[in-house]
Amino acid sequence: MIGEIIGETIFYLILNTIGGTIRWIYGSIWRSIFNKPKFSFKEYLYGPKKSKEYWDQHLTMNNGIVGFIVIIVIIAVLV
Repeated sequence: MIGEIIGETIFYLILNTIGGTIRWIYGSIWRSIFNKPKFSFKEYLYGPKKSKEYWDQHLTMNNGIVGFIVIIVIIAVLV
């Protein structure tokens, strides 16, 4: 039980934040180039305002994957 709490905390606080930030930067640049409406930072972290719970889980998973890849790249560069 404590392992699950620690795992969720690590995932949501670190990986979700890092992944959401990277996706927000990339999305903001991409949408600026093509004159598309931009999403807010909160929408990248927690999902779109008008969405169903099913899609929110996938966005959080995407943030986690991007965050994990960024951490692996940073570790590879430092070592």
